[in-house]
Amino acid sequence: MRIALGIEYDGTAYNGWQRQNTGLGVQQRVEEALCKVADHPVEVTCAGRTDAGVHAAGQVVHFDTSSTRDDRGWLLGANSNLPDDICVTWARQADDQFHARFAAVGRNYRYRILNRLERSALNRHRAWWVYQPLDAGRMHEAGQLLVGEHDFSAFRAAGCRANTPHRHITKLTVVRDGDWISIDVSANAFLQHMVRNITGSLAAVGEGERPCDWTAEVLRSRDRKKGGIAAPPHGLTLMSVDYPDSAGIPLPPTSCT
Repeated sequence: MRIALGIEYDGTAYNGWQRQNTGLGVQQRVEEALCKVADHPVEVTCAGRTDAGVHAAGQVVHFDTSSTRDDRGWLLGANSNLPDDICVTWARQADDQFHARFAAVGRNYRYRILNRLERSALNRHRAWWVYQPLDAGRMHEAGQLLVGEHDFSAFRAAGCRANTPHRHITKLTVVRDGDWISIDVSANAFLQHMVRNITGSLAAVGEGERPCDWTAEVLRSRDRKKGGIAAPPHGLTLMSVDYPDSAGIPLPPTSCT
């Protein structure tokens, strides 16, 4: 049978989601835990690979098994064998045709910026500290120029292996709440470092270094060198993955992120 899981993790200690030849990926820890519950080797497929230091509140994976466990058994069994910084949040038996990656119709990321003079000891692994004042309104305005289907070559990593640079951003919002700025980006899929590169460019607009329409200029250039810096990975969280209602995939639990 095919089982789907929701996964939450703090990516601080990991070299990203994917199993690594050197270093430790979140995938390795998840597969090790599930092997103990299933009593056979397990290979999981995720909805979207995250980079080193990036977190997830609503990652989705699937795997195939010959073992029979109820949903509660998979959830509790996996969590009893996972480290404290990785957690299964739900488990469901899925249709045999369900695929965590290819069935997904959208991914939703949040980037958090702590914008104040003093740094934070408690949030040092969960947000980008920017001490220069940022204008969230200007950042939001600049972000709207990226909404829609475009060639995002100017916002992809040099080593990105995606077959096409075209992606469709359906929503991009920048909101300030006190010292915190949240950038929420939704798209059908993302290129490597895409959200981090967009965030770096929006920060340049927020600081007043660039005009609001500069993001459109960068987008048209299709040249990564024309854009802003890549924001650090630790401010980024994969919040959720969207599927058709027929897939029966629940929303992630409410998160403090």
